[in-house]
Amino acid sequence: MGCSTCSTTDSTNGTPAGCKSNGTCGTGGCNKLNVYNWLSDMVLPEGHKPYDVLEVRFKGSRKEFFRNVNNLVLKVGDIVAVEGNPGHDIGEVSMIGELVRFQLRKRNLADDSIEIKSLYREAKQADHDKWKEVKGLEFNTMHRSRTIALQLGLKMKLSDVEYQGDGKKATFYYTADERVDFRELIKRLADEFKVRIEMRQIGMRQEAARLGGIGSCGRELCCSTWLTDFKIVSTSAARYQNLSLNPLKLAGQCGKLKCCLNYELDTYMDALRDIPESNIRLSLSKGTMVHRKTDIFKRIMWYNLIPEAKEENERTPFVPENWVPLSVERVKEIIDLNKRGQKPDDAGVLEIEDTTEEDMHYKDVVGQDSLTRMDRKKKKKKKKPSDRTGGEKTPAVAVAKPASNNPPPAKQLAPQPKPAPNPNQGPRPQPQRQMPDAPKANPLTTNPARPERKLPGATDMPPQPAPTAPANNPANNPATPTKSNRPPRKFDRGS
Repeated sequence: MGCSTCSTTDSTNGTPAGCKSNGTCGTGGCNKLNVYNWLSDMVLPEGHKPYDVLEVRFKGSRKEFFRNVNNLVLKVGDIVAVEGNPGHDIGEVSMIGELVRFQLRKRNLADDSIEIKSLYREAKQADHDKWKEVKGLEFNTMHRSRTIALQLGLKMKLSDVEYQGDGKKATFYYTADERVDFRELIKRLADEFKVRIEMRQIGMRQEAARLGGIGSCGRELCCSTWLTDFKIVSTSAARYQNLSLNPLKLAGQCGKLKCCLNYELDTYMDALRDIPESNIRLSLSKGTMVHRKTDIFKRIMWYNLIPEAKEENERTPFVPENWVPLSVERVKEIIDLNKRGQKPDDAGVLEIEDTTEEDMHYKDVVGQDSLTRMDRKKKKKKKKPSDRTGGEKTPAVAVAKPASNNPPPAKQLAPQPKPAPNPNQGPRPQPQRQMPDAPKANPLTTNPARPERKLPGATDMPPQPAPTAPANNPANNPATPTKSNRPPRKFDRGS
């Protein structure tokens, strides 16, 4: 409904704080049912005292009038202590000045009415602390009281609880379709919460106004922001406006018909004064025309032609697509001719032009108007390429490249074993590309079923030829190796 910080006011100019709208936001300074004081800038004549009656707002939409017997200087938004029953209550000043006199006239209250109670003082810090303490008990009290009402089997719904500012009394608001005997409930609640109990029955619309919410139009409920008097809403209001009698669309959050159905009803009633009734049938020489719908503001009535049956047992065909538009003036002419006993041959169908523009001024370029723009479409997984002949995939073959001055990349393809030949498959075509001869591996040290491991960062180097030595050199004898006569190793880097 509104932020709770708007109850505080600025000490310099008296404007509400909170959202910093200074009393000009949609709900009137984020306070429910606020009234703009258009007489605040009026200067009183000499010798006249300010009006001594003030309007004080309490929880929800409850407002009452109090008399400033001590002539305190107050402004809108001040927290004051007023007379209660029993004790005192804490509220917020919502209206002062001469505008209160007009509000009393709307409520049919006299200046010296007994219903106008006294205003004691401005609230002290102890009053603020006590007020916040009892406000924090309302939620748990409401749920506990609902449990007790269910235990007693009462057909009622407790919608809200309001504590008095001093915590001596609690008011329970409830709704019920039938008369409820809650005498035992009051005893149980008084023993449970140790306060004075007051039960107050409200209607469904008042309950929705106290709780608040968002309507189907996207805005706050009218009953919780500005609407104070609830008028009777009937289904005839929907019929006059050509609305479908769907209770899910016509009912509000209170379960009753929406109050906004009466807002435009007078406009529709004025437009329907000179439009013929829908239950009148038009007789033509071709058959009978039955009313289907009416465009009230365009003054177009749609009829369906039902041809006359040629034989007695022949059924009258009904084609709902053959609706023809007629103007209101032409319908009145046909009704006058039928009253004289005449049947016109032509109905005088209107030619409705297509008003759709070919060149649109607005184009949905990025698709922000699409309702399915947030739906993620599942991407189809790409199938891996396979051999057309139905056999196994061709394994990757590592190609040995000659060494160069630039270092080769670190990641190399490891050799893989060749697949076993398929007896059901014909000979596989050989590739046309000629590949250099790979170095032969030593069959004594190499396992053909296991690929050769390579260290990370190792490069593919061709095998180096072993150095030749004379036959009579003792170094050629592996049984008697010596370090002194071992020839130095030589590597041919350019091969």
